[in-house]
Amino acid sequence: MVDRLANSEANTRRISIVENCFGAAGQPLTIPGRVLIGEGVLTKLCRKKPKARQFFLFNDILVYGNIVIQKKKYNKQHIIPLENVTIDSIQDEGDLRNGWLIKTPTKSFAVYAATATEKSEWMNHINKCVSDLLSKSGKTPSNEHAAVWVPDSEATVCMRCQKAKFTPVNRRHHCRKCGFVVCGPCSEKRFLLPSQSSKPVRICDFCYDLLSTGEMTACQSTRSDSYSQSPKLSLNDVSDDDDDDEDSSD
Repeated sequence: MVDRLANSEANTRRISIVENCFGAAGQPLTIPGRVLIGEGVLTKLCRKKPKARQFFLFNDILVYGNIVIQKKKYNKQHIIPLENVTIDSIQDEGDLRNGWLIKTPTKSFAVYAATATEKSEWMNHINKCVSDLLSKSGKTPSNEHAAVWVPDSEATVCMRCQKAKFTPVNRRHHCRKCGFVVCGPCSEKRFLLPSQSSKPVRICDFCYDLLSTGEMTACQSTRSDSYSQSPKLSLNDVSDDDDDDEDSSD
């Protein structure tokens, strides 16, 4: 079916509409063989609170952006190559229901659908697209992914030293290797993680010590299911401002 739609006028028109919704700031999305599989609003768990984001699933990429005007205008376009994507289901907890993790070597995050059926459809379609891409390319699934950041609300004190309390002055930071919320003194060092950045990024002392001695796998976060233990947040508490997790200084 995807091959049949690839060069159809209807598919070309649908992709063109998505491009126009992102405006001049978005990257062109129309290329030969690309098909728009589906679209919808998902709740993305960001640093400070869950936020509504518009997602578009193509047969080779996943695109999402901030909602400026529903169905008419989006900004802050993000493009994720599906070849690098793996997904894992998340257990329901309070208002955070029907969720799964989207994991890539560059960035990983949690999203939530409105219903269990919608979640199942998204996950099935993503898995099918990834499987088809890997089958055609002969590549193996990615076994490396960036840590999923622990939301700010989960940590009132540094998750490494367990002593420093966070205040407006003593800010929260995130280790790019394990995703933990840490204080400044526990994350003064930087390390080059090529899959995430061309420059050294902030990591906690614990991960730095392991990375420096070559024990990289031991540094991987053990909190892949952290969102099944998240505090109960209201999914009505969403906004269309920028993603909090885009600030590289944190």
